[in-house]
Amino acid sequence: MSRIDGRKFDELRHVKLTPNFTRFAEGSCLIELGNTVVLCNASVEDKVPPHVKQGGWVTAEYSMLPRANRERSRRDISKLKLSGRSAEIQRLIGRSLRCAVDLSKLGERTFIIDCDVLQGDGGTRTASVTGGFLALALALRRLVERGELESLPIRSYLSGVSAGIVDDQPMLDLCYEEDSRAIVDLNCVMTSDGRIVELQGTGEGRPFTVQEQAALLQLCEKGNRALCELLRRYVAL
Repeated sequence: MSRIDGRKFDELRHVKLTPNFTRFAEGSCLIELGNTVVLCNASVEDKVPPHVKQGGWVTAEYSMLPRANRERSRRDISKLKLSGRSAEIQRLIGRSLRCAVDLSKLGERTFIIDCDVLQGDGGTRTASVTGGFLALALALRRLVERGELESLPIRSYLSGVSAGIVDDQPMLDLCYEEDSRAIVDLNCVMTSDGRIVELQGTGEGRPFTVQEQAALLQLCEKGNRALCELLRRYVAL
């Protein structure tokens, strides 16, 4: 069995990162992962949420444009509430990015990462983590250059990637056509040294074994390693 786009089973889609894509955000990145395109903007506010007693905070918002997919979807604002899917994804992005940063060194600041999906073809949440990390890192570097931070408070590079089992074959970085047929779906966020930050695995068509999970994690480790190497080109820690 060959993949729809001719990739190997352990191969990422073509990845393109465009840093500083927008003019006014403190940090920004357009990430293109195959046909998935996400715009990530990092904004800085000189305040923190009430529950933060010391240091700073990092949070995220996630949304899909109405025609990001094959059929138009309604904007969340038209429903007067955030969709359950968007709420779950933006919590994942925020949790992941907080793991990569030393919050105690941010000062009383909140970094808000807006992830807007311009085009969705699978893997939008993990692409948002990767692009969001670069946007956050660029915003932090700008504050260092201004003298507002002493040093870059990033613990490690961070990226996310998906994997799944399609027709009993483990595959890395599923596109939409593969994802829609996957019997097992797994999303993984990792640091550059291979430690797991977030792991979401679901048996869509059937339960999966510990051995199958290990095979998917091995694929994700390879994919995340390649993504972190790409991030190194834009941010030196």
